Amino acid sequence: MIRQLKFPHETEVKDRSAAMIVRAPELLHPETARKTQRMTVHHCAALRPRVLETPSPSIRHTLRSLAKRWLALDEEIKKLVPMVEQLIMKRAPHLLGEFGIGVDSATEILIVAGDNPERIHSEAAFAKLAGISPVPTGSGKTSGNHCINHGGHRQLNAPSYRTVIVRMQYRELKEA
Repeated sequence: MIRQLKFPHETEVKDRSAAMIVRAPELLHPETARKTQRMTVHHCAALRPRVLETPSPSIRHTLRSLAKRWLALDEEIKKLVPMVEQLIMKRAPHLLGEFGIGVDSATEILIVAGDNPERIHSEAAFAKLAGISPVPTGSGKTSGNHCINHGGHRQLNAPSYRTVIVRMQYRELKEA
């Protein structure tokens, strides 16, 4: 069920990014200069179409259309996230209890783990699958030198990486 809900979520996030109004043209620049991304989208969605006789009205029409699409996709995303979170809480609530693991990361972990149950028989096997296990380096004459195994499952490696980055940033903020 989580996998089925993840697919539309991923496509909607991708499409919302594609519909993003990066920078309104000079025509609207004074009106949108100091607005946040969401405020700019709402502003553009409220633009009124005009008669298409010059480039300016066509730009307004395009911005309005893209903004409305962005808002519709954003609403769909907001509906899916709690549904996925509820499924994760039923199946593996301990994942969301771990610091730095959010709904997206937990979703990816559960999907990959569900696809590979025969490969995950220990923490070491999970680390190897995720591509975060140590691999010995060197010629064999030295001991204790290791690097990270980069041969793991990319969809499982990504949430592991994000979790580490969140934890490192939190630690840096805490120490500052």
